[in-house]
Amino acid sequence: MNAAGSQVEQECAQRAGFPENGMVITQGGKLLCKKIMHLISGNDVKGRVSFVLEKCEQKKYKSVSFPAIGTGQAAQNPAKVADDMLDAIVEFATETSVQHLKNVKIVIFQRSMLKDFYESMKKIESSDSSIRGLWLFSRDKTPVIEKKKPAVLEKKVDLATFQICGESKKNVDAAESWIKNLILKEQFENIISDELIESFDERQIDALADLQRRKHVTIQLENKHSPHHIKISGISRDVCFVSVEVQKMIQKIKDTEEEQSKAELVYNLVEWRYPGSNGSFVAFDKLTNMQLEDAKIAKKTHLTVKINKKNYNVDLNNLQAIDNQGKIINIQRVPKNQGKL
Repeated sequence: MNAAGSQVEQECAQRAGFPENGMVITQGGKLLCKKIMHLISGNDVKGRVSFVLEKCEQKKYKSVSFPAIGTGQAAQNPAKVADDMLDAIVEFATETSVQHLKNVKIVIFQRSMLKDFYESMKKIESSDSSIRGLWLFSRDKTPVIEKKKPAVLEKKVDLATFQICGESKKNVDAAESWIKNLILKEQFENIISDELIESFDERQIDALADLQRRKHVTIQLENKHSPHHIKISGISRDVCFVSVEVQKMIQKIKDTEEEQSKAELVYNLVEWRYPGSNGSFVAFDKLTNMQLEDAKIAKKTHLTVKINKKNYNVDLNNLQAIDNQGKIINIQRVPKNQGKL
């Protein structure tokens, strides 16, 4: 509800006294959807899902997304919830003349539940092979949410060839041994293990490829087992340099995640708003919301923020913001829990 914004909260509160068969439908708010269907809690997961699907078809909606209903505060068994939800979807798709609703998604935030839903999918498939085309995932692949493709760093190795000539085989063997020992003496390997390596995206992979190219090291990403790790091999000084750069990447991701977590916490306590186009007030994004609250706590008087892609200088005492052309607007600070602020 917090992610949807205060307008959805208000609309839901207004309609709460007039639910339709245990459901209230509101606008999508800040979420990337047109409507939100709010269900009154109950243990009949299959019945609730069936009702929503039927309602979507009646209203000619083309798609709908479900959370894993009942696995939060209701603490229902995830495996049973998976069976109930998928059974409802299969019955709707096979026993109903569906004309409008074409795309049904189940969004699973807890990784531990992926296996429950996948096993339920396989169980249904094994009992009726005709419904395999319903799933977004093929049977022989374990479904994941926003799973990144395994990172691959290609390394072109330029081979150096030594031709050793000597008066005897003994002398040649001795020279070969000396060269090998000299090479091995300079070689070094370092392994960095961290769960955040799993969060590496194309930017980090490109940076690793650049380091590999410039520093003439070999970088291998191992993502088959948890925690993921990076193995760096090469001349010791280059390996040390690249290792420091990798640690910086990991720390940057950690800092970003901590900042986002703090911003979410602050947003649950207080909401800063600016005027919208229709006369109502609109919430700042969560990072800006946190920056404004941090500045107020630090007793700063002013802070520069962006509103509709324009810079505004916010007067934190008078709750006013002024842009570069001198336009002044009022802003709001709305505590969400008066007892704690």
